[in-house]
Amino acid sequence: MGILIPDISIAEKVVRSVVVYGFLLIAFRLSGKRQLGQMTPFDLVVLLIISNVVQNAVIGNDNSLGGGLIGATTILLVNGAVAYVGFRFPRADRVLEHSPTLLVRNGRIIRANLRREALTRRDLRGALRHHGIISLREIRYAFLEEDGHVSVVTRRSTNE
Repeated sequence: MGILIPDISIAEKVVRSVVVYGFLLIAFRLSGKRQLGQMTPFDLVVLLIISNVVQNAVIGNDNSLGGGLIGATTILLVNGAVAYVGFRFPRADRVLEHSPTLLVRNGRIIRANLRREALTRRDLRGALRHHGIISLREIRYAFLEEDGHVSVVTRRSTNE
């Protein structure tokens, strides 16, 4: 076929794109916050391999420009719709997005939450050093945020 005309039907192209988007959304949601915010070289390799593997699921045997544009447009529209639903409906947002996890309260590590988030004490201490925190006693609260980064409320910042 031509450069603009897809080799498979537009409906099939849209369905393929929506299914792959949904699968990846669920997979990354289940993989946890740590993986999203702290990408290692291994994680990058996995992400690149996944993108290559799902490419064929999205485009099928179609290498046309039109087919690629239809797939990309579908994914962008679905992503916009998911973002809108999450914004508009708080219950859906709780399902779609992670919520912050309390890791340290009043200088004490909450070990159960570290385990649940698959974080080691070494990971936590490294994240705290990025904030200039040397001692846990300096911390009122430390959270693992939705994006995988650690935010810290120190004792001195609440007394200023």
